[in-house]
Amino acid sequence: MMQTILGLVRTKIFLAILGTVCSSFFLSSAFAADSKDSSNEYVAIVGNKKITLKEFNQRYNEVLNKTINPPTKELFLEDLVRYEVGVQEAEKRHLESDPQVKEMLRQDIYKGLLEKELGEKVNKIKVTEEEMKAYYQKYPELRTSHILIEFKPDANEEQKRDARKRAEDIFKEVRGSKRSFEELVALYTDDILSKKNGGDIGWQSNVTLVPSYYDAALSMKLGDVRGLVTTQYGYHIIKLTGRHSYADADKRKIQATVFDQKRKIIFDDYFAKLKKNYSIKENKSVLK
Repeated sequence: MMQTILGLVRTKIFLAILGTVCSSFFLSSAFAADSKDSSNEYVAIVGNKKITLKEFNQRYNEVLNKTINPPTKELFLEDLVRYEVGVQEAEKRHLESDPQVKEMLRQDIYKGLLEKELGEKVNKIKVTEEEMKAYYQKYPELRTSHILIEFKPDANEEQKRDARKRAEDIFKEVRGSKRSFEELVALYTDDILSKKNGGDIGWQSNVTLVPSYYDAALSMKLGDVRGLVTTQYGYHIIKLTGRHSYADADKRKIQATVFDQKRKIIFDDYFAKLKKNYSIKENKSVLK
């Protein structure tokens, strides 16, 4: 049934497009009757905008190069028509003066600057196997279980002290108890998500873990239990249960992380130079 509905919708779109193209064909004599260059022929006229065949082909070829499953030319034409209708309607309503739209435009301009200035450099970034191995040697994937003694983001000092006292008492029991770590997790942890898995949070990296948590786990030996590790979520008692070798690690994630590091260097260097051209005053004291 769903395929039938989609088929009908696409048929209607195709007929609508066909009608537009046919009517445009008869109107074309008013715009390019003497033109011998077919690239100047138009595929649609939307209000005051003529979409030429040349423009259409350029945009469509861009989509073909970037998309695994590109739309048909007819559906892509419908997208172009909707785009022009939308832009002209926005201009008619003077949306460029709307504060929210202004901010969106600023963001697009910022992205455009980065693409124009840094896009080519970023596209040339290469990540070698040696670089991935060197990075992974410093930051391997770790598997841990934990007991979380939580305090709320807006907790005051007294509430944090109470949570720490509770965490210290639990840690003493963990170190002296004959019960398994998993049993103690079931008794004490405030992390509802990992509680059903014995505190296990799976394989993680320095990108996916809070730095203080990852650094503590990184310095541990398999089977070690350590506490108390403080994060913005509360106090953790951590048990290291696994350390992936490079052969077992997720290579795509490693490659992506090394790529991001190289990209960050490009961005940092660009803005370090660009900021010298502007007067900048920061008042970080208000952030505390």
